[in-house]
Amino acid sequence: MTRSSRKPAGKGDLERSVMEQLWDRPDGLSVREVLDGLDSGLAYTTVMTVLDRLAKKGVVSRERDGRAWRYRPSASRGEQTAQVLRDALGGLSATGRRDAMLHFLGDSSPDELADLRAALAQLEQNQTP
Repeated sequence: MTRSSRKPAGKGDLERSVMEQLWDRPDGLSVREVLDGLDSGLAYTTVMTVLDRLAKKGVVSRERDGRAWRYRPSASRGEQTAQVLRDALGGLSATGRRDAMLHFLGDSSPDELADLRAALAQLEQNQTP
């Protein structure tokens, strides 16, 4: 998929929006605070359901804060994204993983490729005894 042909808004967009808010607030948020931050006209119960599902999936943790729940991400944005990629690539053969990564990187900008090169150089440096 090229940058100009990204898919339209879908089912996971609300979960992503909720997670973005939680990652930006490490102290956690209540359902009301998430709802207020969405500015979307959604019902309180819709946001509550999304947060409850994320908690059941283990993506967020929650703890009581008076009568309400306070939600926090279970892992950082980078850690969760890496896990999604591992899950997606995990069942593929080595050739399949390589092909998938090449297709993904094929749409990368020069700046993104430079960031990748820098990250790879850092990893190699950290692995050198």
